[in-house]
Amino acid sequence: MEFMSVPGPRRRLVVEVMDEEMAKVIRAKTGAERLKIASDMYSSARRMLLSYLRGEHPEWSEEQINREASRRLSHGAV
Repeated sequence: MEFMSVPGPRRRLVVEVMDEEMAKVIRAKTGAERLKIASDMYSSARRMLLSYLRGEHPEWSEEQINREASRRLSHGAV
């Protein structure tokens, strides 16, 4: 289950629940397969974020872009 707030004048909590059919597909996967899916999703999100940051901040160096992507993906822990 994932929790996120939706931007707008009034922020509201949105709960996304996985469809039961998709849950069955995921449960049938091995642990290694599930880790590979998660790793691929993370890599895809990172690539998209890097591309977005390059477009939004063309004046930033690659180091700054990578640092900001790491900060955002770690929820500010970096």
